[in-house]
Amino acid sequence: MKIAVAVTGASGSVYAKVLLETLQQLSEQVTEVGLVWSANAHTVWQHELNNTLYKTYPFKVWDKNDFMAPFASGSAGYDALIICPCSMGTVGRIAGGISNDLITRAADVMLKERKKLICVVRETPYNLVHLRNMTAVTEAGGIICPATPSFYSKPQTIEEVAYTVIHRVLQLAGLHASGYKWGS
Repeated sequence: MKIAVAVTGASGSVYAKVLLETLQQLSEQVTEVGLVWSANAHTVWQHELNNTLYKTYPFKVWDKNDFMAPFASGSAGYDALIICPCSMGTVGRIAGGISNDLITRAADVMLKERKKLICVVRETPYNLVHLRNMTAVTEAGGIICPATPSFYSKPQTIEEVAYTVIHRVLQLAGLHASGYKWGS
């Protein structure tokens, strides 16, 4: 699979960290990962995680204004875009069809090509505008996967808590990752 990952400035950098680390481990399933960061994503990451590990991942990084990135076109054949974490501003622009940067353009491409668009939204509480925008994205074919962890697996660390969400995201994308499965 070819996966694009977008990281926005929403709180929840730990979700992006766990996602990127897990994608590294799934190299037998993932042939290519394209990565794009919003203007505020690095700032939030540094504030929340107190590090610059975002510089160390072995994926091709594309500038948020680079519309020549392969996942800006359906002809590149990307299978999914995972926006993690996904700000409500990003959801609103996707819902409105506003492709003002590579993240929202890639989301538009996934919707028009009937590919997987997974928005790992991170906001609480939701207001009516958020709910309507999430509904619009869902009606257009996107998947809203709130960054709401589960506790069936009895996670012990913040990364294990985040992985309960990321495991679900990877399943939604069509990838097979180890993790807790109900009834196992």
